[in-house]
Amino acid sequence: MLLTGAEIITRILMEQGVDRVFGYPGGAALNVYDALYKCSDKITHYLTAHEQGACHAADGYARATGKTGVVFATSGPGATNLVTGIATAYMDSVPLVAITCNVPTSLIGCDSFQEVYIAGITLPITKHNFTVHHVEELADVLRRAFKIAAEGRPGPVLIDVPKDITAAECEYIEEPAQVKTMPPTVQNDWWSIANIINEAERPLIYFGGGVRLSGAGDELRELIAKADIPAAYTLMAAGVLGHGEKNNLGLIGMHGCYTANKAANKCDVMLAIGTRFSDRVALNTSKFGEGAKIIHIDIDASEMNKNVNVYTPVVGDVKDVLKKILPLIKKKTHPEWQAKIAEWQAKDYVPKDSDEVLKPHQIMRTICDLAGKEAIYVTDVGQHQMWAAQFLKHVDANSFLTSGGLGTMGYGYGAAIGACVGTDKKRPVVHITGDGSFHMNLNEACTAVSYELPIISVIFNNKVLGMVHQWQGVFYGKRYSQSEPARKTDYVKVIEGFGGKGFKCSNIAEFEAAFKAALCEKGPVWIDCDIDPLEKVLPMIPAGGTYKDTIIG
Repeated sequence: MLLTGAEIITRILMEQGVDRVFGYPGGAALNVYDALYKCSDKITHYLTAHEQGACHAADGYARATGKTGVVFATSGPGATNLVTGIATAYMDSVPLVAITCNVPTSLIGCDSFQEVYIAGITLPITKHNFTVHHVEELADVLRRAFKIAAEGRPGPVLIDVPKDITAAECEYIEEPAQVKTMPPTVQNDWWSIANIINEAERPLIYFGGGVRLSGAGDELRELIAKADIPAAYTLMAAGVLGHGEKNNLGLIGMHGCYTANKAANKCDVMLAIGTRFSDRVALNTSKFGEGAKIIHIDIDASEMNKNVNVYTPVVGDVKDVLKKILPLIKKKTHPEWQAKIAEWQAKDYVPKDSDEVLKPHQIMRTICDLAGKEAIYVTDVGQHQMWAAQFLKHVDANSFLTSGGLGTMGYGYGAAIGACVGTDKKRPVVHITGDGSFHMNLNEACTAVSYELPIISVIFNNKVLGMVHQWQGVFYGKRYSQSEPARKTDYVKVIEGFGGKGFKCSNIAEFEAAFKAALCEKGPVWIDCDIDPLEKVLPMIPAGGTYKDTIIG
């Protein structure tokens, strides 16, 4: 079958089971977009306001569905506008295929209009990337890209296709999609590992996004229950365990619970599962887990002993490793350790309610009570993100979407669009954002309106750059340099101008009424919430500190 390069791209997408893509057209991509038009009955393309929004949408789609997200962009600025989204996916291990179209091969290296070496630019932030030089290699490159993006530790792959390659023809041979495989678990002395856990008096599980990616929530629960082990989660693992679930100590790290952070320094055995000892968790690597035998389980061998030296490294898929260990674990209780945990929990920070002003924890509680168990929560980055991680009550490993590793302000709206598309609008999608983050990509409201996506954006509007403002207040003598932008944006008028619905509220009763009304809308809704600019995310451990340095008030 003789096909053009552009037609081969669409054929491979269908071969890989892709039926939804995101992107923005341009001159170098015209052949591809013509091919997409011809197969629009099989592949739905979602046009965003900006390529960054498209990349975040593909990311959100991937996180919400477990499938590989696909994003298209043209050459030059179209391609470079994907960089932040690709880096976000890379840091959070999200399977993503980005297809960019470049100037014709004859013009590459000539400083041509909208020419940029996107493969070189994205080399450090992709699992792999390709520049296609001959149309005959295009199909194989695309298939390899999807395999690389999804296998092992997932991540983004970029394919740059010159315009003449998309126009050239070659013979196309259809192949069945390859089944996703996981690299084999490195053989270990499973009895020795189990005995370390069995002999522990003060065990702790510290788990991250790898548990979510491997679908190992049930195995984790079984281990926690069988060996009576308290567990703390990173930002990327929020939702794996239910809020208030037995032995769930809550969030660990800079804005984590006092109990979780103290337990990390008092345990005698730490099981670090599907996590990488980020500097937002192991703030002081020489003190984190000090004195404990650390068993580190992760699919990525490069993470072993990278940030923290561990007692026993275990390389393999988390689910597979836990299945090997679980039969060897003895049923046990730790009454003395649990008594200590309870004693520390009594000292955990508990915010106070208010009827007069909006309190972040009350907003989160109201959202959870009204949105239901099926809701997907998407955040931007900043104070609101930490409040969401601390207070949302959800039990679904794929229902909390946030930029953890890169900390991308402006991530939320695009990701919410992808999540809403991926779930066919059948699950409520709540976008939790701050006025600082929201201003970066609020233009994607036009996308939500165009496709009638019922995304509810809850804007924590404290009129400052909240997290920066908090740090300046605590550590920089209240010198609020460029963190009080004094913007006068009327969010209700702005979303109405886009064609959506808006509400403004200043107390919890008004917010509850607004959120109930928002749930009945068929398109996007913004809820502008007045938040005190001095409201802080607590507790807080300064960079380089330990639980001893925890700031409570």
